[in-house]
Order: sequence, then structure tokens, then C-alpha cells
Amino acid sequence: MNAPTLRRPLLVYLVALTPVMGLAAGFAPYMIDGDAVAYMDIADLLHAHRWADAVNAYWHPLYPALLSVAQGLAHPSRANELGVYYVVNLLVFFAQVAAMLWFVTALVLLREAMGAVPAALSLNALRLLGVALLVIAAQRELTLNRVGPDGLLQALVLAGLAMLLQALATDRLMFAPLMGMFFGLAYWAKSFALLLALLAIAVLVLFQWLVQRRSLLRAVTSGALALMVFAAVAGPYVAALSRQKHRFDFGDSGSLNYAWYVGGTEKMHLEPWMTKDFGAAKVELAHPEKQLLALQGAPGAGIYSYKGHALGTYPAWFDATYFNERIVPHVRLEQLAKRDGRNVALTFRYLLNHPEPLILLALLLFAGARLRLRETTFWWPAVGLGLAMWAIYGLVNIEERYVTVAYFAVLLPLFAALEVPAESEDRRDRLLPANALRSGAGVLVILLAFLALGETLRLALQERREQSVAGLAHGWQDPEIFGAAEGLRALGVRPGDEIACVGTKACLDDNYWARLAGTQVLTEMYEPDPKHLIDHLGALANREQAYAVVRAQGAKVLVGYFDPGEMNAAHPASAGWVRLGETAFYALPLNLPGEAAR
Repeated sequence: MNAPTLRRPLLVYLVALTPVMGLAAGFAPYMIDGDAVAYMDIADLLHAHRWADAVNAYWHPLYPALLSVAQGLAHPSRANELGVYYVVNLLVFFAQVAAMLWFVTALVLLREAMGAVPAALSLNALRLLGVALLVIAAQRELTLNRVGPDGLLQALVLAGLAMLLQALATDRLMFAPLMGMFFGLAYWAKSFALLLALLAIAVLVLFQWLVQRRSLLRAVTSGALALMVFAAVAGPYVAALSRQKHRFDFGDSGSLNYAWYVGGTEKMHLEPWMTKDFGAAKVELAHPEKQLLALQGAPGAGIYSYKGHALGTYPAWFDATYFNERIVPHVRLEQLAKRDGRNVALTFRYLLNHPEPLILLALLLFAGARLRLRETTFWWPAVGLGLAMWAIYGLVNIEERYVTVAYFAVLLPLFAALEVPAESEDRRDRLLPANALRSGAGVLVILLAFLALGETLRLALQERREQSVAGLAHGWQDPEIFGAAEGLRALGVRPGDEIACVGTKACLDDNYWARLAGTQVLTEMYEPDPKHLIDHLGALANREQAYAVVRAQGAKVLVGYFDPGEMNAAHPASAGWVRLGETAFYALPLNLPGEAAR
């Protein structure tokens, strides 16, 4: 099978993507966390034109802007907004496909510009492989029901890398500013892209000058164009953040996560007197959460008010940088060793969770293909930036959804660098002649791609069957979360009401029930241990005082997530709590009118 014959399988694959991925989005189950709720809350602010309130040093606004556009076009209610947001994610997936095709095309152009090689995989084979890897990622870490910016960031980074490779493959200067534009947009999705953009601009200049032997003036000119456009695109948000923080700032998520994951700083409800929980950080909180009452138990256990920064469904996580302003992490060698050990383990876990392309690469090498990396240089820019991305995340915490684009940037150039040895070469270990190896490589790529697409279809239909058995009209209508919101409405809680929560499950981990009910959590009774929550409440000597403090804040109800088997008359602390439908969420009426409050 030679290169042109892969055009038809590629076209068939791209056509089949639309119905299959549409089914995957249509039957995607509920998977919302506190991060997703924060992005939806920012989308609400953008839709209401509350620009200043939407400026956030932890969550950047490009993905919420897409959700806001969807709100304006579809006018969803809280009850069906997830279906609309899943469609947004589907469109973002197709943007990833376009960016991947662009990236692979630019990679092959640079390969040809740097000297033709007897490639084992044609352009269309590499395109098909790249799209197949996106399909696999959409099954695992970048699923269509994940409301977050990682898929959008991946599309923009791939587009930026494509422009970088195009700039290196041709003499046209237009690709340098296009690269700056895409990386600037990527920064609006996540602050991580700022550092990546600077590295990419450095690669653009140095590779032209030192490897391609272009003039220094030409190399610097292209780099300057990319930098100016990047600054023009990213600059307004940097300025908005700097104005909000009264200092130069391009985003604080990296430093905060370093303090939490590496420095050992307490993540939630840190107070100035909790010096034992500072970890390896200098802490001088500018505006900490207001603790209304200390509770016995774990460090930081207490009642907290968020009225000082009352934005979002759950303000403590809507903008973690506000309540954690002026946490400056320090470096300690023993903590770095623990971090590196954890991230090495996470790297191996990622690779083992994505074995298909590695197996394909091993099969092609076993069949006789060669990787002559010392004799070619076209792969250096993409692989170098891919490893740099992995290393940047490795400074803090490696998560699969973060490093997938780095994996693509490293892996696809390796496939592009595979060569078929000449027939004249003495290869006693060659399993296939050159023509058969090229044909076999194409067949293996087709097999991998269509198996991945078939698995996506199987998973979508399996979800449909499970949802049908459960009697769900839509997969995203989680009975627990939607039942809790309906239960609050039945109690008399109305949209716009202020409420309180207790326990990490109801407060931090999964607070979408509060958004569904149209309420805002402005008071929290912090109990970090999610197990046997009612026992923790029963052990509080000042439990009634705690309830009185929450009631005095004006909260209509106090909501928590309990084991229904423990909520019975035999447990005194369960008195007064009302189960919300058939869920494990319970509400303690505090300031409700009528019978429910008595």
C-alpha cells in the first residue's frame, strides 16, 4: 500500500468521526467537579458583561467565553446546560482534529525541507495516526463530558506548533506572527502557555540560526514578529490581572499548585495562625477567609464565611488565588525528591495507559523500519518542546489531561522519522522488503485508527444502554446531584438564596447541586474527613452553637452528604436533617419560612 491509497481511509475516517463522536457526546455521563463549576460561573459573569468579576488568576477566561457564547445562542436553563456544554466540547474536539491535521502536515513539510528521507509512513498515514490518538485521548483523559479548558488548550498548542514548523519549513514570515497569535490565545485558556510561548519563540530563532544556517537577522525578525503578536494577544489579560493584583501577574495557578503539591502548604481554609500548615512557603495572607468559629478536630476545622469575596457558586474555589494571596513557596530538596518520584510514577502510568502507539512503533521497528535520529534534525523542535512541556508540568504535578499534547509532540515526530532501509542494505533481521514494509505500516495505522473509533462507538452505546436501564432521559442528569437540587426546591429554597454546606463532598468536591438550585454557598462548616460525617458532627461539643452561627449568617439551609444508613433516630446528631429526595444529600433548615423551618 503506497502513500496515495491512504487518502480514502483518511477521508472515510474523518467522515465517520462526526456521527461517532456525536454519539459519544450525546450519551456522555455526568462528570462535573468543582473546577467545572468555577468555569461555568465565569461564563455566567461574561454573559452578564461583568468583566471585572470574571478576571481570575486561577481560571483563565477563553473556555468560559465559549460557554458564554453557547449560553447566548442556546439559552439553556440550569437543568439542561450540561447538554449544551457537551456540544461545546464536541466542537472543541473537532478543532483539535483540524489542529492535528495542520500539525502533522507542517511536520512532514519540515521533514521534506530538511532533506527527503525514505519515510515508512506517508503524510496521510501520519494524519490518520494523529487523529486516532485524539480519539483515544477523548476516551480517557480528555473526555467530552469534562467541562474544562484542556481540550481547547491542546487545540491551540497544536496549532501554535504547526505554525512554528511551517515557519521553519518555508521562507514566509507570515507563520511567525500566526504562531504568536495561537500561543497568545492558548494563554487566555491557561497561564501555562505563556512560558511555552517564550520557549517556542526561542526555538524558532535558534533553530533557524544554528541548524538551518539562516541569517541571524532573518531568525531574529521572525522571533520578534511572533513575540509582538503574542504580547498583543496575551497582554490585555496580563494587564487585567496585574491591575487586579496590584503587581505584575500573569496567573498564580502554577505557584499555588507548587505550594500545595510540592511545598506541603494546606490547600483549603488556611489561616494566618496555622503556621504548622504553611509547609515550605512564606505565608502573609492579604485577605484570608473569615473564620467565624473554630471546631474541634482536624487543623482548620471551623465555620468560614465567604462574603468578603462573594463570587461564584462556591467562592472558596471560584478564585483560590484571592483567599491565598501572598503565599510564596520555597524550595526544599527532600520535597523535590518526593515530587520527582511521584511524577516518574505518574509518567509510567500515563505511558502504560496509552500503549497502542508504543506497540505500533515497536512493531514497525521489529519489522525493519529504522529510527536514524542522529542523521535528521526536523524532529528537534517538536520533540524538544514536547519534553519541555512535560518537564514544566513535572515541576509540580503530572496529570494525564495536562501532558497529552506533550505526548503527541514527542511521539508523532518519532513516527515521522521512521525510515525504510534501502533494498541494497544488508539487513538479515529485516522481516519485510521495503515496499511490503510501507504497505504493512499503512495497514497497521488503519487498523489502530478504526479500532479506536470502534471502541468509542462501543463505549457510547454501552452508556446508552446503562442510561436506558437507569431510566435517565440524559446521561448528564445525575440522580444524586439533580435530586439534591430538586429536594432543595421542594424545601422552599429559591434561586438567589444564600445557603451553607458541610463536608468536603458537598462543599468542594461536587457542589454542582448548589449551582443547579441557583444558590450560592457563602458559609461553610469545614470538616475535611468525608467519612462518617454525622459521627463528626455528633462528637462536636459546640454543635448547636455552630448551627446558630451558620443561621446567623442568613443561610437558608445547611447541606451535607451523609451515609443514609447512619442518618436515623438512633443517632442524635441526625435530628432535624431532611433527606433531599432519594439522594445521600441532606439539608438542615435554618432560615426557611413555614413548616420546613420548624
